[in-house]
Amino acid sequence: MAKRKGRVTLPSEEGFVRETKELMERWGADAIRDSDGTRLDADVKALPAKIYTAYFPSRGHNEFSASHMEECPQIYLMSEFVLATSVKVEIGLLNTYYREQLDVDYLHDPYRYWQVIDRTTGEVLPPSDWRIRQQDDTVIIDHAVPWHEYTVSFLAFIQWDPVQMYNHITNDWGDKPHEIPFDVKQPHSNAFIHETMKQWLQDNPEGDVVRFTTLFYQFTLVFNELAQEKFVDWFGYGASVSVAMLEDFAREKGYALTAEDFVDQGYYNCSFRGPSPAYLDYVDYVSRFVAAEAKKLVDLVHESGKEAMMFLGDQWIGTEPYGPHFESIGFDAVVGSVGDGTTLRMISDIPHVKYTEGRFLPYFFPDVFHDGNDPVVEANRNWLAARRAILRKPIDRMGYGGYPSLAYKFPKFVDYVEQITDEFRDIHEHIRGATPYSGLRVAILNSWGALRTWQAFTVAHSLYSKQAYSYYGILEALSGMSVDVVFISFDDVLERGIDPSIDVVINAGDAYTAFSGGEVWKNARLVEMLRRWIYGGGGLIGVGEPSAVQHQGRFFQLADCFGVEKELGFSVSTDKYFDRPVEEHFITADHKGFDFGETTNHVYALHESVEILEYSNGEVHLAANRPGSGRAVYLAGLPYSPGNARLLLRCLYFATGKETELKRWYADNVDCEVHAYPEQGVYAVVNNSNASQTTVVYDGEGNTTMVKLGPSEIVWKQKSEGVKS
Repeated sequence: MAKRKGRVTLPSEEGFVRETKELMERWGADAIRDSDGTRLDADVKALPAKIYTAYFPSRGHNEFSASHMEECPQIYLMSEFVLATSVKVEIGLLNTYYREQLDVDYLHDPYRYWQVIDRTTGEVLPPSDWRIRQQDDTVIIDHAVPWHEYTVSFLAFIQWDPVQMYNHITNDWGDKPHEIPFDVKQPHSNAFIHETMKQWLQDNPEGDVVRFTTLFYQFTLVFNELAQEKFVDWFGYGASVSVAMLEDFAREKGYALTAEDFVDQGYYNCSFRGPSPAYLDYVDYVSRFVAAEAKKLVDLVHESGKEAMMFLGDQWIGTEPYGPHFESIGFDAVVGSVGDGTTLRMISDIPHVKYTEGRFLPYFFPDVFHDGNDPVVEANRNWLAARRAILRKPIDRMGYGGYPSLAYKFPKFVDYVEQITDEFRDIHEHIRGATPYSGLRVAILNSWGALRTWQAFTVAHSLYSKQAYSYYGILEALSGMSVDVVFISFDDVLERGIDPSIDVVINAGDAYTAFSGGEVWKNARLVEMLRRWIYGGGGLIGVGEPSAVQHQGRFFQLADCFGVEKELGFSVSTDKYFDRPVEEHFITADHKGFDFGETTNHVYALHESVEILEYSNGEVHLAANRPGSGRAVYLAGLPYSPGNARLLLRCLYFATGKETELKRWYADNVDCEVHAYPEQGVYAVVNNSNASQTTVVYDGEGNTTMVKLGPSEIVWKQKSEGVKS
């Protein structure tokens, strides 16, 4: 039988023609791409494959940039906190920043655009109270209040592209020129971007797809004085700020933004920080601007007969693929890096494109492909995590990045990629675009809502964080679970209530973060609406510190729903008697040990009706409650594991009161899952582990069969095949 081909993009490089042909055949690739720093040979471009060519609108044009340094991107930065020990304070602006990356902006009036703030009182000092010593980038306060702390929020130019800077430092590129970025908001840069794109399309007629590796605004990536990352936020809009942007924003919106709107007490509006109305206005404003400018480039690409693809990374700020302006750009495709199931869904769920594509790990770089290391280990881990999500909502294409000459030296890796590319095509062949079975509809409730679909708890793209992994596991579990997932904001609830199609609402995160909600829980109307919905029969799940804000004698504002509260030290004099776990419960029926990650301490049950499911160290970590006609579940944390994914699934079905419906298209072995496609009349039994497994499988009517699976195997069955009651 002929080998199936397609749906795979292969990187290539100069002097790699014969090997490229071989890998194309083995991996069934139908597209070839260049990688950063590589070029494709003419013979490679002549192969029977779609050719992707990377394009950088605002990088790698130093001759232009050097003559327009005033059009470098700008960013608001904050000095370190400086303690006044006398009435005179001197604050060095760049003391903890890398001076080769940044240059203080004195072109625009500092006394208009900067802010000096007494951080002890929150008072903004008038310009008459401070002065600038420009020769050493210092602000001097002559009448400070001793023992108060002060900061300066100031504008700076970004004069070294942060991504190229990172690569430059990491790879010790020595004398290689620093790439100088420029800002499309500025007149010369705007004209240059469009004229350069036109010329490039004329000079490069042979490609089929223009892959915009970057667009205009880099996510916030600032380095410290030691050339190490000081602040990185994959969602940060800080590097899109310019005086021109600020002035245009003020004209359109009718109010002016200040430095503090961006510095945000030094948190720089990271995605964990609850967004202010002004900041949301700014995100929307920039997104609309970026969409309009990007559309001009995409239109040029389409006029040349090519497709336009965006890489979801680097200078992606302002594109917001789940935002209201993305559709207007007209991209044909989006490609992004796949770190796990969550990041795969972040790509595969993107609307308004013809196809989506994922770059799988590992990238073909020396940090992985070196003597003594086995890249198959990372590839296997990456594939098994992503495959769960593919079976729910597949990306249309997969591929890799980097230098294939490195990967070619590892035959076992080449063999493994051949195996998974075949499996990827096989999945598509079976499901043929059919909608998978979903037993429930689950809503994640946070400050960002649909704008940041599948992006909650992300620090930098797929980067582990001790403070977030206990929550990120929720998304990872859901990414491959037989439920529909939507993301809603607190504003959505306040404006429209809860959609009747939603079975369960999940609120999770540390107190006062954008994900738990913080101050929004003081809004009585929000609490009223959710209580009415829950007591009327809705399902609620809280993880960590849900609905948390200290207010009117409560920390969890929905403590009455959860049946638990957190001790902050205010009520230690009040006895807490309820500490006996129930012996058996639907939620814990097949659980073999608990892992709550970083966990949440000092949580206690409010009354004897609370069903305590795990109690240790004098505190509750898992509990269920039945407020009115509804149900609620509390968990102290939920890092991803197959066992925790099953625990969450049982929590969801308990919260909806649909326990009897759990075992439809279900595997009783927690290392296995079932994905059914009723339209196609097929279902897949999946082994998510690298060990052989045996599982009882339940079909859509609850009938059972025993299935044996090899390591990481998928067994496909017809809907009525092998099922016996």
